[in-house]
Order: sequence, then structure tokens, then C-alpha cells
Amino acid sequence: MTLIERSFRERILLVGVVHHGERREAVEDSLAELAALVDTAGADVVDRELVRRDAVDPATYVGSGKAAELAERSEALDVDTVVFDDPLSPAQQRNLERILGRTAIDRTAVILDVFAQNARSEEGRRQVELALLSYRLPRLRGRGVALSQQVGRIGTRGPGETKLEEDRRRIQARMAQLRRELDQLARRRLVQRRARLASRQAQVALVGYTNVGKSALLRALSGADVLVENRLFATLDPRTRRVALPGGETILVTDTVGFIRKLPHELIESFRSTLEQVAEADLLLHVADASSPDVAAQIAEVERTLAEIGADRVPRLVVYNKVDLRPIDTLAAGVPEGVAISAEHDIGLDDLRAAIAAALDAMRRPRRYVVPAGRGDVLALIHREGAVVREEVDAERVLIDAVLDDASDRLVRRALGEAPPEPLG
Repeated sequence: MTLIERSFRERILLVGVVHHGERREAVEDSLAELAALVDTAGADVVDRELVRRDAVDPATYVGSGKAAELAERSEALDVDTVVFDDPLSPAQQRNLERILGRTAIDRTAVILDVFAQNARSEEGRRQVELALLSYRLPRLRGRGVALSQQVGRIGTRGPGETKLEEDRRRIQARMAQLRRELDQLARRRLVQRRARLASRQAQVALVGYTNVGKSALLRALSGADVLVENRLFATLDPRTRRVALPGGETILVTDTVGFIRKLPHELIESFRSTLEQVAEADLLLHVADASSPDVAAQIAEVERTLAEIGADRVPRLVVYNKVDLRPIDTLAAGVPEGVAISAEHDIGLDDLRAAIAAALDAMRRPRRYVVPAGRGDVLALIHREGAVVREEVDAERVLIDAVLDDASDRLVRRALGEAPPEPLG
């Protein structure tokens, strides 16, 4: 059996918890998203349960009485697996499985399972395996036999599956090996990224919630063949294409993995090296699905994740996709301003290209450099890349003020081998 093939579709009961002060509607929206994740993983949701709790039960999360009720309901519905929308500790998971008499997993396990099915590249598969092992390692105690009997179910698949029956030392050794291999791949990607920087082309990254149409936008902007699928996390591996802007400037646009509510910490850590290119981009295009009833919450979640990976200071444009289904003037008050497009129907793409060009042009600002005497190569670079405002020459150095964009500034700083100069004005 491959990662995707199954001889049956699991029957799933979803459980969401409404905590004190939390809106029931928000939990229902999160459960609906979890149901979509379960479907993407290849299982069927047969029922949902909302539980109200003022405080989390440390032993079973929902309380022993409610756990017993869930066991009766699961038996009546012939449920294979109970999926909780919130993270479960290893002890809570073991206690729930004992009471329920069946597998109990959390949202994190489902997301990891979907990633395991969608990983295609060498690096992507290693990143997902590392995340899976990081998640499963503390859950091994007393579960080796149970896990070996659950092959093919959500939360048990993935490249690390056969490793779960080995002892903790072997799993830790495998994780160390994966980190070494990922470090090697990251160094290879760093060389490629430096080559792109040397090309002087601005770096633009597409970010956004999963399944909002980032891949479709990359294909529409670049005209290149890019896989587009209407399912969650269809894109795990970054893809970069050249895009022409008005006036003839060419930029590099990279499609990145989508974000989601409660994105597992294990995934963020495993994919951190891949996500570095988001933090290092000159401009982010934050793509949002205008047709989603939850667009405001999705935008907020993306912003939170960008802050977590250190990309919250990168300039960005909000791009509302799918405006053929819902015009942005019908969105709720409070959502940020943005450019309205439909990647599928080629609506607003010229406006978006113009907005990208304007945003990049706005980054061209006065900067000051101190160039040692004899470094004519650096002076020539500054003159070629920007507009020189003032030069002061003495026997040891040239003090030069020039207007450059961020990409050119990086080239000059690298040539000088110094820290970033403070912008003027």
C-alpha cells in the first residue's frame, strides 16, 4: 500500500471544544475546516460533536464523563477514529483511546497526514518525515503494538511509519540524520538563492491560506506550466517563475506552502529553512480568497504565522482572488485594502502587475555607503544600480549617497562585506 492508496475509508467522528469566552461559531468554522482536512486525507466524517468546557481536563481533555459518552456514540456509529480539533497531549491521547476503545488523534495528526500524502520533492519528503517523527516520538510509550496494527489510517502513515516500531534511540538517530540531510539541501538552496540575488531581479513570494489560489496566480502571472489543484496543501514544494512587469522589468515570483489554523509547530520547524525565502523576499503577495466566508480570520491567521517565521516586517500587498465569485466591496469592514483579481478568469492581473511595480519602486530610497579608496568596482556597481545623489572623495574613502532598492542594496552590501547601512531620510 502506498501513502495514498487504501483498501477502505475510515469513519471519523469530529470533536470540537468551545472554551470559556470562545464563540461557538468560531469552533464550528474550525470543525468545518477539519472536516475538509479529513476528506483530503481520504476518510469520511460521519458526525460532529461540540463540547463546552470551562477548563481543559488534564487527563482526557473533555472529561471522563464526556469521553464515555463519545465512546457510546462512536460504537453506535461504527466509528473507526475520533479526531479532536485541539492538540492532545500524549497522556490525554492514551487515556482517550483506552476509554473510547478506538484510535484518538488530534488536528495536528491529520495535517501531518495530509502533508505526508502530498510531499513530492526530496526535501519535502524529508521535512515531513522529520515533522512526523517529532510528533510521534513522545507518543511511543505503550503504543508500539497499537501503531503497528493501524497501518494505513490517518495519523499512522508517512515516511516514518516503519520507524515507529523501533526504540527511541533509533528514532532520535533518524531525526538527527534527517536534520543533517536537510541542512545539506538548505545549503544547496542558499547557493541557488545567492545566484538569484546576483541576477538583480526582485524576489516576490506568494503567501496565504491553503487553497486560496496561489498556484493559479503564479501560472496566470508567469504563463508557465504550474500544477493547480483544488485541494488543501496541493503545494508543499516552493516553485519559482519569472514574471514581467509593466516597463519590461522582470521579477522572480515564488509559490510557497499554504498556512492554516493551528498549523503544527513541528511543521513550521521542519519547513523553517524553506520558509526562510518568505522572510528574505523583497515583497510578499498575501493572497486571500474573497469568496470565503471566513476570509478575515484567514488573513489574521496568515499574519500570525508570518510573524512566527520572522516575515512580518517584509512589505506586502493583499491580493483578493476569486472576485468573480464575490466582489471585494461586499467584504466585511475591517479587512485590509487590496487588489481585486481572479486568477482563473484573468481579471485584474494588469492592475496587480502595476501594483507590484509601484510597491517595488517605493522601496527605492536614499542610502549612504562608505566605499574604501581603490574599490572602483563597488562605485561602478552603485552607479549602475541606482541614482547617485552625492559623492565626497578623500584619500581613504568615498562617501556616497544614492537611491537604490532593496535588491541592489543587498548586492552593494555583499560587495562591501558590511552590515546594512541606515537608510537616509
